[in-house]
Amino acid sequence: MMKQWKLKEIVLMSIFGVVFAVIYLLFYFFGQGLRNFLTPFGLAPFGYEIIFGIWFIVSIIAAYVIRKAGAAFWSELIAGTVQVLIGSPAGPQLIISAAIQGLGAEAVFLATRYRNFSLYVLVLAGMSAAVFSYAWGWFQSGLAALTPGLIIATFSVRVISGALLAGLLGKYISDQLAQTGVLRGYALGKEWQEKREKSAS
Repeated sequence: MMKQWKLKEIVLMSIFGVVFAVIYLLFYFFGQGLRNFLTPFGLAPFGYEIIFGIWFIVSIIAAYVIRKAGAAFWSELIAGTVQVLIGSPAGPQLIISAAIQGLGAEAVFLATRYRNFSLYVLVLAGMSAAVFSYAWGWFQSGLAALTPGLIIATFSVRVISGALLAGLLGKYISDQLAQTGVLRGYALGKEWQEKREKSAS
């Protein structure tokens, strides 16, 4: 899967994975606080769901920037592994969760044969990661024990979060990085450079 990768692409993907591992861990604790805040209102199950999309964002950013098969999966797996190494309370099972989330996003890019990285595709990838993660959570996190109404509600919120916090925000962050020129040696940076040259001509 990674035979056509350049060393600098592997390095960048690894950097993304490590950086977002720290961000993911911070959001884990933020989610706990949000859950505690919502508990008196009977909305505890939504504490993490509202922000769940943030845990898919590295797969979107890596795939959008590098545009190589496996970028979404491996970046998410690296982020999950690093979280465990730096002491995530979620424990080793987090690595499996990360792999499944990465596969969810990767599946969408694979469906386009890695030729379409439009906002629509990035949003779909974020939503797909949410669907995959919810399916895993059905067995691993006891989501099946929720009432039918809560299942529909939490699933919907997670998918929307995946669309917005992973797909939309992931594209925005990547584009902002590309505008600075730091990504000029990568697929997204080259695309932005071509746009600049066309606008200047």
